[in-house]
Amino acid sequence: MQDLTETGRELYLTLLKKVLVNVIYEDPAIPNPIFDDATHDKEARNSGADWPSVAHTMIGMIRLDNVESCLKQVIAERVPGDFIETGVWRGGTCIFARGLLKAYGIKDRKVWLADSFEGIPKVDESSHPLDLELNLHEFNEVLGVSEETVRENFRRYDLLDEQVEFLPGWFCDTLPAAPVRQLAVLRLDGDLYESTMDALVHLYPKLSVGGFVIIDDYMIPSCREAVQEFRRKEGIEGDPIKEIDEFSVYWRRSR
Repeated sequence: MQDLTETGRELYLTLLKKVLVNVIYEDPAIPNPIFDDATHDKEARNSGADWPSVAHTMIGMIRLDNVESCLKQVIAERVPGDFIETGVWRGGTCIFARGLLKAYGIKDRKVWLADSFEGIPKVDESSHPLDLELNLHEFNEVLGVSEETVRENFRRYDLLDEQVEFLPGWFCDTLPAAPVRQLAVLRLDGDLYESTMDALVHLYPKLSVGGFVIIDDYMIPSCREAVQEFRRKEGIEGDPIKEIDEFSVYWRRSR
């Protein structure tokens, strides 16, 4: 794959996205709190509004395009560091990140997958009030995907190798001591206030200047509150938040 022409790379990455989102075979959706239709809806799949029954990612084409753009930019500008996603579901976004690095022949960056591999943490009276309202753990039959399943998904694309690292466990336990040295792209998809805050507190300091923060769940009030609180506390408000779609945002670290 190191000898791919630019045209060949783009064809590979475009096909990889289409397969990961499964706009090719158009698998039906699993009803969720936002999109309760069980059919394959092209608009919902493109925007990442549905929960696919078969596809390896639920973030849709628009957000995958954003991941591609951010990765290409840090590569082109030689911003040092790895890619990490906190909350990986079936692993599709990280599979794409690994595929992109391989397509460009990059061997000095890793793809990190941080996930409980059990689903969303159960909330109780001690949890953040907005997390308590969500009760997302009730959907863990869908949201909880085992580490071995994710590893097998990587194998199906011939992308499971030494540049892929797994961090299994709850973020509050794994991220403080995670052996991640430097990041170029930090993608958060943990839904909850506490999961979002854990990822920002422990991983943002490792993000290189010029690196990107992607927040998948900014439309969820609990996630948005954690992001806004962290940005105020750390004085990041000068780095403008940019909208990816109606659900998600990103910004670039300037200092």
